[in-house]
Amino acid sequence: MNEVLPFSTALRERSQSAHSGSEHSGFMSDLMKGEGTRDDYVALVIQHWFIYEALERTAEQMRNDPVASVFISDKLTRLPALEADLEYLVGPEWPEIIEPLPTTKRYVDRINEVGATWAGGFVAHHYTRYLGDLSGGQFIGRLMSRRFGFDTNGIGFYLFDDIADPKAFKGVYREQLDAAPWGAAEQERVIDEVLRAYRFNTELFEGLAEAKAADNTQVA
Repeated sequence: MNEVLPFSTALRERSQSAHSGSEHSGFMSDLMKGEGTRDDYVALVIQHWFIYEALERTAEQMRNDPVASVFISDKLTRLPALEADLEYLVGPEWPEIIEPLPTTKRYVDRINEVGATWAGGFVAHHYTRYLGDLSGGQFIGRLMSRRFGFDTNGIGFYLFDDIADPKAFKGVYREQLDAAPWGAAEQERVIDEVLRAYRFNTELFEGLAEAKAADNTQVA
């Protein structure tokens, strides 16, 4: 008799390859290896703002949903920290300066779509972003701090002051995934949406690399 994996385990295992592929995309890999610049990091923060603005706005729409609301926690909110980071990195005029890349706009459009119509899809994007932020994101924040001389200004996005034990928080989140009232077909849909979220993330890094190459060509 085959053992049935908990949904959170199946989700993690099925998305592991996509997660790794996204993390090791050229733009992000360069940033992690020290080959990226401070401007590259700022460009990433800018695109994050558009993604989290969509995610946290749709979270407000989902607060009354019996399934999605279980996963929504103010302790995860990233938008105020991102805005403080942009104030520090770009300046007070940042709202008038920043623009989404085409890849980011497609990502945001999908978050808006599922956030208005489908709890499982919203949870898929919520899971992909926030559990990643509480995992590898913590390492990225420390690395950027060392590399570019940030203290807390500039990396506030990666600091979850309201979550004392990220590991325990993630454990509870996975228990909530396992308890979600989804049948096998809906679980498959959620996994597919997580894979789509990772593709959007990979495409975001590709878009950042293309924008950087275009800027370098114009300068040359």
